[in-house]
Amino acid sequence: MTASSNGFWRHHKEEQRLSPDDITIVDQSLLKRAVGAMALGNAMEWFDFGVYSYIAVTLGKVFFPSSSPSAQLIATFGTFAAAFLVRPVGGMVFGPLGDRIGRQRVLAMTMIMMALGTFAIGLIPSYASIGILAPALLLVARLVQGFSTGGEYGGAATFIAEFSTDKRRGFMGSFLEFGTLIGYVLGAGTVALLSATLSNEALLTWGWRVPFLIAGPLGLVGLYIRMKLEETPAFRKQAEQREAEDNALPKQSFRQLLVQQWKPLLLCVGLVLIFNVTDYMALSYLPSYLSATLHFNETHGLFLVLVVMVLMMPMTLAAGRLSDTIGRKPVMLFGCVGLFVLSIPALLLIRMGEMLPVFGGLMILGTLLSCFTGVMPSALPALFPTKIRYGALAIGFNISVSLFGGTTPLVTAWLVDRTGNLMMPAYYLMGASLIGIASVFALRETARKPLLGSGPCVATRAEAHAVLRGELEAAEMDENYAAAATARA
Repeated sequence: MTASSNGFWRHHKEEQRLSPDDITIVDQSLLKRAVGAMALGNAMEWFDFGVYSYIAVTLGKVFFPSSSPSAQLIATFGTFAAAFLVRPVGGMVFGPLGDRIGRQRVLAMTMIMMALGTFAIGLIPSYASIGILAPALLLVARLVQGFSTGGEYGGAATFIAEFSTDKRRGFMGSFLEFGTLIGYVLGAGTVALLSATLSNEALLTWGWRVPFLIAGPLGLVGLYIRMKLEETPAFRKQAEQREAEDNALPKQSFRQLLVQQWKPLLLCVGLVLIFNVTDYMALSYLPSYLSATLHFNETHGLFLVLVVMVLMMPMTLAAGRLSDTIGRKPVMLFGCVGLFVLSIPALLLIRMGEMLPVFGGLMILGTLLSCFTGVMPSALPALFPTKIRYGALAIGFNISVSLFGGTTPLVTAWLVDRTGNLMMPAYYLMGASLIGIASVFALRETARKPLLGSGPCVATRAEAHAVLRGELEAAEMDENYAAAATARA
């Protein structure tokens, strides 16, 4: 807190009065349904998106014939990266829409669009059948995926954050990335199973289509789950407040509100950069790096990544719970510093090319990545006020992902190919970690505090009464919301 805000609380402590309407008592059954639906929906969505990464080497042979395996991999990841270039557009469309019509309806839209884009990939003929039209159709399907995903993370993180109590928001938010890991595991497991049971000829002819075609029924399941959800309490209150303000005050455009939030947006970009560079390096690029560059057995490489992701699941939940206790910043800072110090040792282990050292190197990166997967879903929504949370987070998140995260496999593959330096992935991670460290230091601590623009969220009536009696420190509440509550009283 700044000196001026401390002064605000000293001068207004006696005047500030929260009414019962300002406090949300979270229905625990609704909270569990919301968290479960977002985690399961995210798992299905990232199964669709992750499969493309894990089968990249095969896709390169199907859609980009070339005598050079490195050229095939770069072309495949180029199409992968192209989808990320339209993610900010998806964020600009779905994010503000979610702030206007509600989070739940928009999240249902993103679910079905993602499934349709992925299902379409499984139907595209090979380059040998239709020539240049094959990679062109692949690009179109990937763009549909990228556009829909532009509204997914910001909406899902916002949905869980707004349904969670202030004391457990970190732990509840970590289930979002728990779901992502489930999707990754299912994607890697499906590809590993196909690679182990099918011949190379069968995999190239029809086997690669199977995981993409699974997306159709999975998308319908995800859509059903999300359509059954209720809107978040924070959005409902904000909608009522906006309706009252529209009748009394001149409207501010979303663009005007966004300009006012340029500092949190920059922080969001920096935090997402370290999160997604690490994510796509460890879970998307390195499996292909192992097989295409180090000539490591592809099935063995996928199996090791699968084991690392399974172990990351409990670590992600533990990191989220820990952030509720010691704060978001210490957990994320540990991950950033750890990456700077351990990226080179981790890659040296991976380059040894044997099962145990490769597993050790991947496990180091997976453990540090858990510091971000467990904390980001609660730290990022807390950057923005309720009225523009979905839109601002979707835009900031996707700008960072499209520029830095999604391009990580492409840029790293290109750097390795051009320089011949197999340590490039480690250097890339170290550079990203420095940006992450600076971003974490600039972040305000938000653990155990209400979201900006919202009143306290508690689990029981007893906690609500404690808040009303003034037992909750005023300095832990959003200053603007507290001032508005005082005016209403």
